[in-house]
Amino acid sequence: MRRLIASRLAQSLFVVLCVTTLSFWIVRLAPGQPFSYTSSTITPAIRAHWRAQYGYDRPVGEQFVRYVASVARGQFGYSWSLHEPVSQALRDSIPRTLLLAGTSLALSLLLGIAVGVYQARYPGSWADRSISAVLVFFFSLPDFWLAIMMLLAFGYWLPILPAGGYADPVMHEYMGGWAAAGDVAKHLVLPAVTLTLLTAAGIARFQRAAMLDVLPLEFVRTARAKGASEARVVWRHALRSALTPIITMLGLLFPLLIGGSLFVERVFAWPGMGLMAADAIGTRDYDLITATVIIGAVMVAVGNLIADVLQAAIDPRVRG
Repeated sequence: MRRLIASRLAQSLFVVLCVTTLSFWIVRLAPGQPFSYTSSTITPAIRAHWRAQYGYDRPVGEQFVRYVASVARGQFGYSWSLHEPVSQALRDSIPRTLLLAGTSLALSLLLGIAVGVYQARYPGSWADRSISAVLVFFFSLPDFWLAIMMLLAFGYWLPILPAGGYADPVMHEYMGGWAAAGDVAKHLVLPAVTLTLLTAAGIARFQRAAMLDVLPLEFVRTARAKGASEARVVWRHALRSALTPIITMLGLLFPLLIGGSLFVERVFAWPGMGLMAADAIGTRDYDLITATVIIGAVMVAVGNLIADVLQAAIDPRVRG
């Protein structure tokens, strides 16, 4: 197990280094420059002064060396669009993105596994075919389109939930502990449900296929022959073996949630890392863009590491 973790950590470090290099160079090769989208009343001389102040007038190779050295010290530069260090902006936004992605991941796993197991128990039935059609429908939807439809349906047409934001902009700071938590939870519902519907559909399809492979196996028939109830056979014996593909899928789910949160946060004005990255791209805030990409890569690497460790804990064959 230690060798597995050490190997995955080394791979993750290499991936993060590659992402850092690529993101730094690609963002500078893209059209547009910092301060290009500021007010038209700002003179070119002032823009040139700002570029010199932030070091953007230096050779790109020198900028890269300086930036990598800064990242190695835990500093990600300064965000000129937010007027604060990038590390401070990340400390404010990352917990909100993790709250959204973590909630969506937990709900997706619970819903997807439950639906997949139910379908596998009644394969070919009317319920199985109907649920499969619904799952394919949600799985095929673009995330931004579903987010807009959810916003229109429950934020405007049937306004039972907040249309966007992280909390009530006026009353939240005056609320007590439980009231403040409830306020955040109400604002979390729409973006979390949107991501959950998109992700749970894929999990349910994988879980159904895995259960159909496991249910005919000999150890399942043996459990039935010993008199175990069907629910015990399915949920305790068969499901444990059928969870391996889902755990492997966790390494892919987390990147999807992090990437999908960019559009969902944008639609619902959820002040997380995705919304901050979208705004940074619009303003060409180089340091902020690169930092969000790096942190996203670190989150993906950590998610894959956790998935590998869980898979090794369940299946000894992958431990090496």
